[in-house]
Amino acid sequence: EARLDMAGIRARRHLPILVGGSGLYVRVALDRLEIPPTDPAVRARLEGELAVEGMAAMHARLGRADPVAARAIEPKNERRVVRALEVIELTGRPFSATLPTREYQLPTITIGLCVPRQALDARIEARVHQMWDAGLLDEVRRLDAAGLREGRTAAKALGYSQALAHLDGILTAEQAIEDTITSTRRFARRQESWFRPDPRIHWLGYDDPQLTERALDIIGSA
Repeated sequence: EARLDMAGIRARRHLPILVGGSGLYVRVALDRLEIPPTDPAVRARLEGELAVEGMAAMHARLGRADPVAARAIEPKNERRVVRALEVIELTGRPFSATLPTREYQLPTITIGLCVPRQALDARIEARVHQMWDAGLLDEVRRLDAAGLREGRTAAKALGYSQALAHLDGILTAEQAIEDTITSTRRFARRQESWFRPDPRIHWLGYDDPQLTERALDIIGSA
């Protein structure tokens, strides 16, 4: 019945579907975003000034240039403070003016799945063990030989970085597995913090027996 309902909906409108991805990836794909410019020389100079003047002085400088951004950025977040000052210098505009707003580029329906923390932690642990049992280490060994470490981010991916550490003799298999579980749980919490405040998301229980029907109702009523 759910398939028939979806077929009817598809007959009435075009429905591209985006599933998963990091919070920033989803925002870039769906929302109107302005990516401010960057300049390595300006960034390096500001980082040098940070080393000399200290974090308190740099955050105070940001407060004078852009009070809204200063209130939004933690005083100890060196990377974001430097980035904000860099954008202000390069654009002549407040950094806060370039921050993304929750505005879709096209009419969009976003559905999120609610998973209780205990259940999510258990699923992450089970998934990591499944990955190792299914041959993650052999996969990483092959990719390493093909130049995995030469990429900017691939070698740092969850699971891959721990597997590489095991191949290098830094971690035992048990330590690599446990570190992957812990790191993935931490990442899941960051994702939750990213998505949860977005009022546009329709949240549904992941184990709701009527999950498909509820999701189709949301799509059909939009």
